[in-house]
Amino acid sequence: MEDDGGESSSFVVGIIENRAKEVGLAAFDLRSASLHLSQYIETSSSYQNTKTLLHFYDPIVIILPPNKLVSNCSAAVTELVDRFYGSVKKLVSNCSAAVTELVDRFYGSVKKVVLARGCFDDTKGAILIKNLAAKEPSALGLDTYYKQYYLCLAAAAATLKWTEAEKGIVVTNHSLLVTFNGSFDHMNIDATSVHNLEIIEPFHSTLLGTSKQKRSLFHMLKTTKTIGGTRLLRANLLQPLKDIETINARLDCLDELMSNEQLFFGLCQILRKFPKETDRVLCHFCFKPKKVIAEGLAIERAKKSQVLVSSVILLKTALDALPLLSKVLKDAKSSLLSNIYKSVCENEKYDLIKKRIGEVIDEDVLHARVPFVACTQQCFAVKAGIDGLLDISRRSFCETSEAIHNLANNYREDFKLPNLKLTFKNRQGFHFVIPQKNIQGKLPSKFIQVVKHGNNIHCSTLELASLNARNKSAAAECYTRTEVCLEELMDNIRENVSVLTLLAEVLCLLDMIVNSFAHMISTKPVDRYTRPEFTENGPLAIDSGRHPILESIHNDFVANNIFLSEASNMVIVMGPNMSGKSTYLQQVCLIVILAQVGCYVPARFSTLRVVDRMFTRMGAVDNLESNSSTFMTEMKETAFIMQNVSRRSLIVMDELGRATSSTDGFAMAWSCCEHLLSLKAYTIFASHMENISELATIYPNVKILHFHVDLKNNHLDFKFELKEGTTRIPHYGLLLAEVAGVPSSVIETARTITSRIAEKEEKRMEVNCIQHYSIQRVYHAAQRLLCLKYCNQDEDTIRQALRNLKETCTNH
Repeated sequence: MEDDGGESSSFVVGIIENRAKEVGLAAFDLRSASLHLSQYIETSSSYQNTKTLLHFYDPIVIILPPNKLVSNCSAAVTELVDRFYGSVKKLVSNCSAAVTELVDRFYGSVKKVVLARGCFDDTKGAILIKNLAAKEPSALGLDTYYKQYYLCLAAAAATLKWTEAEKGIVVTNHSLLVTFNGSFDHMNIDATSVHNLEIIEPFHSTLLGTSKQKRSLFHMLKTTKTIGGTRLLRANLLQPLKDIETINARLDCLDELMSNEQLFFGLCQILRKFPKETDRVLCHFCFKPKKVIAEGLAIERAKKSQVLVSSVILLKTALDALPLLSKVLKDAKSSLLSNIYKSVCENEKYDLIKKRIGEVIDEDVLHARVPFVACTQQCFAVKAGIDGLLDISRRSFCETSEAIHNLANNYREDFKLPNLKLTFKNRQGFHFVIPQKNIQGKLPSKFIQVVKHGNNIHCSTLELASLNARNKSAAAECYTRTEVCLEELMDNIRENVSVLTLLAEVLCLLDMIVNSFAHMISTKPVDRYTRPEFTENGPLAIDSGRHPILESIHNDFVANNIFLSEASNMVIVMGPNMSGKSTYLQQVCLIVILAQVGCYVPARFSTLRVVDRMFTRMGAVDNLESNSSTFMTEMKETAFIMQNVSRRSLIVMDELGRATSSTDGFAMAWSCCEHLLSLKAYTIFASHMENISELATIYPNVKILHFHVDLKNNHLDFKFELKEGTTRIPHYGLLLAEVAGVPSSVIETARTITSRIAEKEEKRMEVNCIQHYSIQRVYHAAQRLLCLKYCNQDEDTIRQALRNLKETCTNH
């Protein structure tokens, strides 16, 4: 396997669909040697579930069956793929049409491969999972129900078949980390909401130039030190946890880190000792390269040998740092850190692997990032005397390296270039770099391949090129002979690949919690971030919550509250444009996401009911590509929410119905609110429509809030402060029209009309209040009882509160 060398995606995804719109998806991570299986029924005509998973995995290759042998439903899946990813390389013309369209539309540089239908074999997939998974199939839930989940197994068979053929590898038995239905074991955030909430990318990515500009939540938290930690952070933000026990374990860990500075700074220092690519090393032990026999592939073989040797050195460096981690974690109290100490630091298998490596690898060899230092370390990784041919190749490598350095010294003296530098790059080898200011007149004709880079000249000579070729050949022979020496060691390591998987997972998790969550909290003033509390069925209550991204930009950011419960499950937020409604909606969602990844939140206090799905409908524009108007886009997003909402969902809707006629828009907004009120989901609904506040006079589980605005000299002074009740600025649209210069006669006429309409509305609302007063009282009492049920007060305080509630109810 070749080194991907960065944070870019390494997922290969296989997708297949049946006539019932059931989709099977297999995502194979080439970097961490893990396979993620999902099977689900598409409830949306726009394939939102598939779209969300593709956005989450961000694959480099998508594998599909051919369209001509598949139903029209599968054609829809393929069309979706084509639309989701832009500039897809199409290998076969006859592929399915909805998933393919999705790929073509949203992503660039994604390779789409169409494999024969026979490659999607669920029986072969079940056998492969049984043989390759590190865990038993019973632990995955696939032994009894494998016939039910045949689609994702078929996708797994095709994905593994293509990967082994294309990458020239064989996956070793019992080495893969396999997860089943991973996406739906976590909070589900659809791709539209990921965009609306700016979780991964801000709306305007060009603003990332300075620290004072707006960033995404991911960029704000991205202070991780390892590539694996960065990827884990991204995965957690896109799919936050739902298990309260796991969330609390992370929060307990943060509590200990925040109260124990020695532990926090100790972990920060120790984690730097582990190479940032530690998680990548696993794939070289989980995958066995196929034997290369052809002479013409000698260079390719040498490269693969070099990667393997580099992986062994990286593993040795990581194992050398383990005792330091053990020393820091020895006295840790939180369950997460103590479990890491027991499962990793006290695990004897790591010592056995380290001892076995020490028998073959020189003890002074370390993982290095400087190209020539890394090359030298790899050539001299194996102890001297183990292989005679390797020792000869090393001598040749040393002689040519020394000759190249002597040649550089000679050129400095002969051509009077004291600042001539000799640099090394993996692809081109050695070359010279000469500052342009040191060149008097023309460069001597001996120098060839002259290229200007900034203020320097990069060049070579025929002598250097000859020595370079000999040096590369000697290094390649060193890599090949080293691989031969490491064959037995590699087989021994592969037998214990599960403990290496554990080590990589632990390091990524520690990196995310320590270098991202704890680091971010430590940079804030004391008590600005607090630990959230969780209940199974309690309220969503946030006291003095702040926007986690914007508060770092605006020092005077105004904090606001939110309270939602089963007895009051809808909040309607009102206020003029720019009063802070959209920011507030985004703020609540981001606080919930932060809490469910196991991080402190920017609030004085918070208690949350675990959210299983988060839906947002915030802003829309005409979609010319799919011939959808703004209102049509709104309705598609609303339809998806209505079809997929559950009792534990959090729904955020901003300005629904504004893109069509006022009558239809109001009717649609009212009808959607009534539908959502009948569910137990929590809903925050922002609107300009003042008539929508009438819902609170009919339904006792609706609460009306507004953003306070002062009127000064016909100008709106925004306070960004949330208050109960409807907006206090009557007809602010007319005020703005007057400021804009609309003729006074027009304004007066409009004011007369609005007064008549407002008078009728007030009378109707008074009738509603009288008519529904009794049920309102019952609901308010029920809401108070629910709060007392989930509060943390002592028994005496609760009893007193119950007496007060009883007295209030009887007096009215």
